[in-house]
Amino acid sequence: MANWSDPRVTARPQPTATTGREAVAFDAGLRSYMLSIYNYMASGILLTGIVAMLFARSGLAAEVLATPLRWLIILAPLAFVMVMSFGMNRLSQGTLQVLFWSFATVMGLSLSSIFLVYTGESIALTFFSVAAAFAGLSLWGYTTKRDLSGMGTFLIMGVIGLIVAMVINLFLQSSALQMAVSFIGVLLFAGLTAYDTQRIKSLYFQVAGSDIMGKTVIMGALTLYLDFINMFMFLLQFLGNRE
Repeated sequence: MANWSDPRVTARPQPTATTGREAVAFDAGLRSYMLSIYNYMASGILLTGIVAMLFARSGLAAEVLATPLRWLIILAPLAFVMVMSFGMNRLSQGTLQVLFWSFATVMGLSLSSIFLVYTGESIALTFFSVAAAFAGLSLWGYTTKRDLSGMGTFLIMGVIGLIVAMVINLFLQSSALQMAVSFIGVLLFAGLTAYDTQRIKSLYFQVAGSDIMGKTVIMGALTLYLDFINMFMFLLQFLGNRE
């Protein structure tokens, strides 16, 4: 993803000596900022889930995903992520909002296939397991005093390696490699959840009160959304019962 977390605004140092009133106002602003991000993220996941379930139950998913159109559905979410990430500084906040909701919708079309493969009970179990884990990891990333920035390079390199392994397994079709990829994927995106939460929180010190703040809310929601969905998909390999 492009470095949207460096939005070309004058960096503001973290306040060190503030009055009690200023500290309370700042904390309230930070809580409102993070709450907006979580609301966007949760709404996006809800929209994705509804679209996926309706598309699968309509019977259209089985028909469309059996045609070459499946590649358009599979690759469309990646195109939205790239446009939002690399165009963040040029796009308006309203355009980013439209792109975010459009992304959540096409992700629903793409993920509809899981309802054709796994039982509804196992999908629900995996979802709530990931939701609980995500909440705990994100809370830890938000509250911990430990600097998690050192994890960033390691985690990103791990994701790149994971993608390479997944591409290789498209040819090998190894069930053992697939399980290893899923296990490592869960761990990597669990770490990214905590890391990204702290990074998004730290970004508030730079964007508070600026005209770019609304954009960073949307992009922060997109980042956490991706962490959640990826952790869900990898864990589903373990907990999912096939139809």
